[in-house]
Amino acid sequence: MLTLILLLIPLFASLIALLFKGESVKWFSFIISIFQLVFTLYIYFVFSSLNNGLDKEITQSIKDSLSINIDWINSPNINFNIGLDGMSLLMVFLTNLLMPLIILSGLNKNQERPQILYSLMLLMNFALIGVFVSFDGFLYYIFWELALIPIYFIALNWGGPNRATVTLKFFIYTLAGSLLMLFGFLYLYWATPSHNLSWVDLTVNHICSCKQGFIFWMFFLAFAIKIPIIPFHTWQPDTYSTAPTQGTMLLSGIMLKMGLYSLLRWLLPVVPNGVAEYTPYVIALCFIGVVYASVIAIMQTDIKKLFAYSSIAHVGLIAGGIFALNMQGFQGALIQMLAHGINVVGLFYCAEIIISRTGTSDINSLGGIRVLSPRFAMYFLIIVLGSVALPLTNGFIGEFMLLFGLFEYHSWAGFIAGLTIILGAVYMLRMYQKVMLGDVNENVTVFENLKWNEELILAIIAILIFAFGVFPKPVLELVEPIASHIFKLSFIK
Repeated sequence: MLTLILLLIPLFASLIALLFKGESVKWFSFIISIFQLVFTLYIYFVFSSLNNGLDKEITQSIKDSLSINIDWINSPNINFNIGLDGMSLLMVFLTNLLMPLIILSGLNKNQERPQILYSLMLLMNFALIGVFVSFDGFLYYIFWELALIPIYFIALNWGGPNRATVTLKFFIYTLAGSLLMLFGFLYLYWATPSHNLSWVDLTVNHICSCKQGFIFWMFFLAFAIKIPIIPFHTWQPDTYSTAPTQGTMLLSGIMLKMGLYSLLRWLLPVVPNGVAEYTPYVIALCFIGVVYASVIAIMQTDIKKLFAYSSIAHVGLIAGGIFALNMQGFQGALIQMLAHGINVVGLFYCAEIIISRTGTSDINSLGGIRVLSPRFAMYFLIIVLGSVALPLTNGFIGEFMLLFGLFEYHSWAGFIAGLTIILGAVYMLRMYQKVMLGDVNENVTVFENLKWNEELILAIIAILIFAFGVFPKPVLELVEPIASHIFKLSFIK
């Protein structure tokens, strides 16, 4: 029941938001998102109590409160099956942690039809949570598709120049991937003896290796487009640059985690034979993409596109760590999803602050902002250092574990992964130097001080970067049981 409440709050809130007029809808959405975050923390403490030596009756009662599995459609056999384990709870926490910051970032903006915009954002919150708590393949697919609708309209109606063309390209790419995944689920349904799409049943199927290879590519292509992994990435830089900042934060901070999460949830444990056969090719794709995206990022002069290619490099490394098929890679991927979500939202928000005050996103036309706004320069530096995985920041723990896992898989994989960290430091620190340091550029003669909500968002992100970097133990303890379970399921059957 707790999971159902968590799911329904943003759905009803999105409908209520349409009744508001003017700016009050922003405060309503912000209050709802704060309530969601508090409720998620409560569920975390309830979930954590399962490992505190409670008797079997109490433990079963807690498990029942976190899951629902009821008949929904008799033919085909589809259940409304939702629940939480450590991995899904981490993704729900990330979603509900970032939503208040994303909503808060719009408080000082003049936005057209705010009631529709924030209703769409809350609807997307509902769909994202649905993806992470679904344990039936068909239900999962519904939420996966539903998450595409609000972000499409957000980018189309509140985006920048050429938004119609860019958004259509994004829609076609992701819809094509979704159709491949649907074919994969239909094939799974008829290929499994139980003829249902329950996650538990799918992980114990006995599909032959040749069929698993076919299903692997149906699923992998869908997830690779969403992540994105090169060469399925071409929609991403333009979409991130054209979408409104809140839309970009939703896409980069949360939505792309759907693909990474799905690799662990729906690919590795369901078709392990297919994974074993094609892992070398996937890892090669991931690292080609990481190096390519890093080189392109070094060459970028547009700050938002630089962050977009940086994101491709980071998620390519996470995907590579997942396909290392060891516990270090799994845990490193999960904690790095959390870190990347926090850091990339901070980066795009800093880009929005710079562009809104200077009127340009050209890195070479900026400089000396530190002189005019030292506090902003401090926050921006902390976020950059988290992004380049400086020790004691949130990015370090995940990248260290990913490197460890990739070295365990193969030394050359670990070497390439280490090289990408160096390239990341090159483009991020060089960008910071050009934008923030040096003499004040003639295009940056005035830089307005941070507004209260801007400073609050940046301060919270900075605190989170250090908090998870210094004390990652709660996250590691949360994901260790499910990572271990998926590791066991991912052996060849």
